[in-house]
Amino acid sequence: MADLVDPVDDLTPDQLSRYSRHLLLPGIGLEGQKRLVNARVAVVGAGGLGSPALLYLAAAGVGRITVIDDDVIDVTNLQRQVIHRASDVGTAKVDSAIRAVRELNPSVSVTGFSQHLDETNVQSVLRGHHVVLDGSDNFDTRYVVNDACMTLGTPLVWAAVLRFDAQISTFLPPTLGGAGAVQLRDLFPVPPKPEDVPSCAEAGVLGAMVGQVGSIMAAEAVKLITGTGEPLVGRVLLLDALTQRTREIPLRPAGEAASVRGWMPEAGESREIVAIPEMSPEDVRDQAADFQLIDVREPGEHALGTVPGARTVPVGEVLAWENLDAVDDSPVVFYCRTGPRAGRAARHLVHLGHPDVRVMAGGILGWIEHVDDTLPKY
Repeated sequence: MADLVDPVDDLTPDQLSRYSRHLLLPGIGLEGQKRLVNARVAVVGAGGLGSPALLYLAAAGVGRITVIDDDVIDVTNLQRQVIHRASDVGTAKVDSAIRAVRELNPSVSVTGFSQHLDETNVQSVLRGHHVVLDGSDNFDTRYVVNDACMTLGTPLVWAAVLRFDAQISTFLPPTLGGAGAVQLRDLFPVPPKPEDVPSCAEAGVLGAMVGQVGSIMAAEAVKLITGTGEPLVGRVLLLDALTQRTREIPLRPAGEAASVRGWMPEAGESREIVAIPEMSPEDVRDQAADFQLIDVREPGEHALGTVPGARTVPVGEVLAWENLDAVDDSPVVFYCRTGPRAGRAARHLVHLGHPDVRVMAGGILGWIEHVDDTLPKY
């Protein structure tokens, strides 16, 4: 795919010195570096995956980089989003990322887009880039970006992380990959329901692993631009950071027998959605004697503080319950950090037959805001 990006005519003396280690590499060399300097790459998300990807793209000399993110920096981001500093908390991620890229490599032209990507703007934002890296954290954005890249004819480097696991692949549009080209919709033909997929804020993520994955994404972009190596096309790389093992699964167009399915709901989780009543944090405080309160966060979150009187049972354990032996007939109220895990636990208990199941509105953050602000926010 060496013809994806035309090379610049010449490198400056400073560029020859800065990128000298690339110039020594078979498959990159002077011609490949000239292509990198002329390349335009968009990175969706300046978070855990975007942080290392942006830094390595800038270090590699990618000439023009667009950073796309509509979020602001929270202190909880700093555990893995290494492009940002403690002094950046409360500021826009785009601004922090632009500052870091410019400090690392002033010769790189970097711009930012701080609005949410959707069907109305995604093509105009991504148009003209040679490669797009998707490090977003929600399926709505992932599908919007995927569909735009397939329409625009732009290669897409995609990854997703959760806890200690990651998936990485490179999707080529039909104009580049031919009839056998695969995309996100071949990996996930049907978007998962939001309540079926816990976020990093709910389930956690190993920061160092995110660095590994973001670096792989940057390497994929470099390979596509320079035309060297074998990109992750038609393959999904699965990374298990706990065992530091990787494996590959072939990906075929949807409907073919060899297609691989993506992440599915956790074991025991119901696919059917039912309405669950909510209780305000104030009512939970005032009526504590009338129900069973269960905190379904993870042990590391429990250590930060719980609602007085709550049982601590991680959501995975609740979803593994096969009967109602763990609770009695009195009302059960679940809570987590903000609500999604509590909702999954509550729906599971309803399908097991419990007559009265509720969730605490706003989760522990709602409790901190309305009842007890001495607990730490995270």
